[in-house]
Amino acid sequence: MAPIKDSGGRRPKLDRRFLQRFWCILKILFPSWSNQGVRMFMTLLGVTLSVQLVIYQVGLIPSQFYQVLSEKSYRKFRDLVASAVFLILINSMLKSLGQYISSLLYISWRKSLTEELHNTYFKGRVYYTLNILWKGIDNPDQRISQDVERLCKQMSTMASRILISPFTVTYYSYQCFNNAGWIGFVGIISYFLIGTIINKILIGPIVSLLVEQEKLEGDFRFKHMQIRVNAESAAFYRAGMVEHMRTDQRLEMLLSTQRKLMNKELWLYIGVNTFDYLGSILSYVVIAIPIFAGDYNSLNPGELSALISKNAFVCIYLISCFTQLIDLSTTVSDVAGYTHRIGELQEAMEGIDNKQCHEEHYDPLTKDESNGEKELQSVPVNSAFILDHLSYKSPVSEELLVKDLSLNISEGTDVLVVGNTGTGKTSLLRVLSGLWEPSCGSVQMATGFGPRGVLFLPQKAFLTDGTLREQVRIYLLTTGGYSYNIIIILGPIDDERILNCLEIVGLSSLIFRTGGLDTEVNWNWYDVLSPGEIQRLCFARLFYLQPKFAVLDEATSALTEEVEDQLYKACKQQGMTLISLGHRSTLEKHHDVMLRLCGGGQWELCKFSKEE
Repeated sequence: MAPIKDSGGRRPKLDRRFLQRFWCILKILFPSWSNQGVRMFMTLLGVTLSVQLVIYQVGLIPSQFYQVLSEKSYRKFRDLVASAVFLILINSMLKSLGQYISSLLYISWRKSLTEELHNTYFKGRVYYTLNILWKGIDNPDQRISQDVERLCKQMSTMASRILISPFTVTYYSYQCFNNAGWIGFVGIISYFLIGTIINKILIGPIVSLLVEQEKLEGDFRFKHMQIRVNAESAAFYRAGMVEHMRTDQRLEMLLSTQRKLMNKELWLYIGVNTFDYLGSILSYVVIAIPIFAGDYNSLNPGELSALISKNAFVCIYLISCFTQLIDLSTTVSDVAGYTHRIGELQEAMEGIDNKQCHEEHYDPLTKDESNGEKELQSVPVNSAFILDHLSYKSPVSEELLVKDLSLNISEGTDVLVVGNTGTGKTSLLRVLSGLWEPSCGSVQMATGFGPRGVLFLPQKAFLTDGTLREQVRIYLLTTGGYSYNIIIILGPIDDERILNCLEIVGLSSLIFRTGGLDTEVNWNWYDVLSPGEIQRLCFARLFYLQPKFAVLDEATSALTEEVEDQLYKACKQQGMTLISLGHRSTLEKHHDVMLRLCGGGQWELCKFSKEE
């Protein structure tokens, strides 16, 4: 399998693009100096600095023990033991506090980053475009949920070490220079630089493989989710063996990539561990330099032992600071991989959002090929949609489904759209709702979505998680030119109205099955309700919201003709104008105009002659 590349055609790695994407994420995590995350971060810095001060005092204790024991002073030994125990307890408490703050930072960062991604993801139709029409981003759900979680966890883990490194390296470098001279200091610095360069080379291929692994993890999880959601249909087709084979193929692709990643990480681990253990030998070399140079010939054995212990601590700790930074190589590679995936998602969503902001579907001015911009006539208040020489096609095809369609869908005139499969009936609704762009011509919407406006009942019903009341009261609200799926409270709770809507559609029994309108259910509505019940519940939602225009896409396909007739009559009694898509001839008596889509861009419009 070829290594995965980002949307710009480049393999993800530690480069300028990574820094740009990481900087964008940091601006989300730290939007201002007064932000809670900044305060927590500064608190963590203070706690970590305190830990280092205590560690320095603890590190000097062995040299003090050498001095006290050489003097054979019991009083000094007793005081030193008490002091050591006290410092160790303080160190333990401060380290635990630092770990606790890091955990809080992880939660805070995950909340901020996820909510920021949600703001763009659910803005307008970004989530629809990203999941249905946009092919450059794999598994956006995994990137928002799993990748963000892992990035924030890794960053919180390494935050304290990165925070304190400049201070500890500076201080212990100064101490090392004083104790071991410039030769020892330069040796340690050179050791660190060589280790950094080698690890930078080894990290390069790991980042791109990590990104590819996360993609395949998402694909493998999606395959299992697909089986879970469609388990009954798969069982009817006896598709277990086929899906077993396909799922195993996804698993093999994932494991193959993981093996490649482990092979690359092996060399990184060898480099990291080698530098860890070489550091311990280097510390003794650095200590030996002034000893063999004769700098400490005037000291007695006890004083020399204490001095060696002190110098050993300083040099070993400085090397430890450097090796800790080198040890972060594996963590940095993970952070880089998740940063690229999240950053790529951000860029794609912002691109989609900017594109939607410039769409002109419902603007008073729309582009015309011959005249540039032309002003549409004011839309009559009793109209839902005005189609002006509309042509449209599927986003994945160049063949027009409908060409040059002009139609005014006005209040009181019910329209039935018919045609063979693939002629563009559902596609027409996608264009009317703004999900797809017209190839040419324009669609002008005269009213908004939701109550007293237009409400769509799509072919695949949408049920959210939540109570029965929330199923009935969910609706589309137009805000700033975009539509959002939300649940809101419409004044005082109207139990009687909801119960009446459920009774009209024949679902009064749902009250007893759920335990009440506001009882939280622990099931998936799609698993519990039959296709017919799902369609009935959508009609209950329709009757509760009472839109002026109802757009019904095969909304009664799972119901009997008798029930269909009752529901359509109820719609008419509530004063709704209907735009329906369907194949049944029984629908004709409920409509005034029929739009027949003939395929190849052709269409025809005719009126029904109704008998008195």
